[in-house]
Amino acid sequence: DPRMKPPDLASVDDAGVQPVPFSPQRFDYGKNDFADRIPADIAAIPDAVPRVEPPHRAASRSYVALGRTYTPLTGDVPFRQRGMASWYGRQFHGNRTANGEIYDMFGMTAAHPILPLPSYVRVTNVRTGRSVIVRVNDRGPFKHDRVIDLSYAAATKLGIASAGTGEVEVERITMAQIASGEYRRGESGAA
Repeated sequence: DPRMKPPDLASVDDAGVQPVPFSPQRFDYGKNDFADRIPADIAAIPDAVPRVEPPHRAASRSYVALGRTYTPLTGDVPFRQRGMASWYGRQFHGNRTANGEIYDMFGMTAAHPILPLPSYVRVTNVRTGRSVIVRVNDRGPFKHDRVIDLSYAAATKLGIASAGTGEVEVERITMAQIASGEYRRGESGAA
């Protein structure tokens, strides 16, 4: 799968070792040059901060990808899913996402086939218990055995970038949970 692990990318291993500083000289960004934004320590990138956002109307319609029809969720409903996560990186870096934003492989974002765009989810590595919060702003993955595509930064923080995939649990953070701050319970420094 071309969206898997380019060999030049550093990662956090399962023991939590910090990534090697990323070298912009290793990538040819062409017209999508974000080299000035490459973080020195990818593992230090903060999680997405959930906020109440209106759904992207065009990204809320049913669509067909690879011969399969997908119908995005509507409404502020809970959602939980367990399965394999993968990540996408440099070949999509700088391209438009399904809701029209520019994809940044160093942002804390993700792609999901049916969650509202935008929305927020907590993704937990089942094996290690590590979790991150990402903003869902794109569609995918469209492989039958994958439940979410993470940005390179999110996959690195979860410790799955090296392997390319990992088993995760995805839990939507609803707008009601965002508005009340309920999603922060149990986090350090949370109310």
